[in-house]
Amino acid sequence: MNLFSRSTARRAIASAAPAAPTTRATSGAVALPDPGLAALTGEWIVDPAHSRIGFSVRHAMVSTVRGAFTEFESRLYFDGRDPRRSRAEVLLSTASVQTGVEQRDDHLMGRDFLDARNFPHIRFISTAVQVAGPDVYRMAGDLTIRDVTRPVVLELTYIGHVTDPFGYQRAGFDGTTTINRSEWGLTYNAKLAEGGALVSEKVRLQFDIAAIRTAPTA
Repeated sequence: MNLFSRSTARRAIASAAPAAPTTRATSGAVALPDPGLAALTGEWIVDPAHSRIGFSVRHAMVSTVRGAFTEFESRLYFDGRDPRRSRAEVLLSTASVQTGVEQRDDHLMGRDFLDARNFPHIRFISTAVQVAGPDVYRMAGDLTIRDVTRPVVLELTYIGHVTDPFGYQRAGFDGTTTINRSEWGLTYNAKLAEGGALVSEKVRLQFDIAAIRTAPTA
């Protein structure tokens, strides 16, 4: 499992990363199919230029609106000897939300939804990792939106690991989870004449991640 990629994010990115988070490992034996993964143990960050942290939600019960957060910081740690000890922290800027429609983005950043002025960040901090199958992992963690923190579980699939032409080690994975936005206080809605809500309470979060290994400190 290369749950997180390996390479040095450029100094400007690395300096923005938050302090390494703590986590608790789950119990139970871990079977590692590739002993070479031990060499990948270390710290990584998400490469913003080649990653997408997005969401999708039903609108008017007949269409899907998709968006993403374009500004974020991260700190990842992968333990190739025991993937259960891997951990992650991601900090999103709520004011960076983009759906392709400026008026809708302004509404999402307003008090009806994310209230970016008063709550400038969304934070995810992992608490446990389980090996669910070959290249499949479940990462439990705490998701904080509008100062409300609730547990979520991300389903992660490892894609692969390479060294790019510049010598940086990279790894990729896809992740997803579905949340009920009302549990984080995002309760704005409007009723449709035919019944049902204008905006679904279920929101699917999507992570298309390319991670790069950070340079070891002296």
